[in-house]
Amino acid sequence: MADSDRDGKTSIQVIERMMHLLDALAEHSDPVSLKVLSGETQLHASTAHRILNDMVACRLVDRVEPGSYRLGMRLLELGNLVKARLSVREAALGPMRELHRSTGQTVNLSVRQGDEIVYIERTYSERSGMQVVRAIGGRAPLHLTSVGKLFLAADEPTRVRSYAIRTGLAGHTKNSITELTKLERELNWVRQNVCARDNEELEVGVRCMAAGIYDDAGKLVAGLSLSAPADRLQESWLGQLGDTALRISTSLGFHGGLPTLAGSAVGAV
Repeated sequence: MADSDRDGKTSIQVIERMMHLLDALAEHSDPVSLKVLSGETQLHASTAHRILNDMVACRLVDRVEPGSYRLGMRLLELGNLVKARLSVREAALGPMRELHRSTGQTVNLSVRQGDEIVYIERTYSERSGMQVVRAIGGRAPLHLTSVGKLFLAADEPTRVRSYAIRTGLAGHTKNSITELTKLERELNWVRQNVCARDNEELEVGVRCMAAGIYDDAGKLVAGLSLSAPADRLQESWLGQLGDTALRISTSLGFHGGLPTLAGSAVGAV
């Protein structure tokens, strides 16, 4: 057997054993001893102990006391993240389709993950005349996208500066913002106007506008953006975009008030 095949088989085996241990822990409401876990998963105690140690390091499992384990808080954090994204997607899909029918342009739903946005839903048609480069699951740097700018604008200035240092503000086109002072001015504009734009900063020939989606705690959880060929983007769509984002936010329990977008009826609900 080739080394690569052997390594692949070993990796899959470790993942399977890890899942067996997580399933066993899930069966118990109280901390579980290594002896019990070893018996229930039919893993040798030393093997179970080694895998559990790795999971403790990743916070997937908590070691309550020597030789006693329970499911870790990282699982709760990941579960809440998945739940929030699923809820946003379910709430957004219908309104996104309506906005797409009204404008005929691509509508994107994105969330933040670290220093990038991730596209989790999209409605588009071939008739829009714009090639869809980033499919669902695709990623893009925060500072090069309209939705990413919404999330950066919600950050403290120190966090924005840290982001700039980490990423180097690398650009993709001649229009990309690659200097911190310019990015800070752009984010101030975003805060004042409660929307964001991408002027061919990520892809040449494509412009975008975005509005935020907020949960019941008033937290920015996603962004709704409308993408169009650079010469077709219409300012009148901004109002429809803002209304659609507010409608989705309201369905998530948002009860705050947002300043009015240009041409929009966004306000207190």
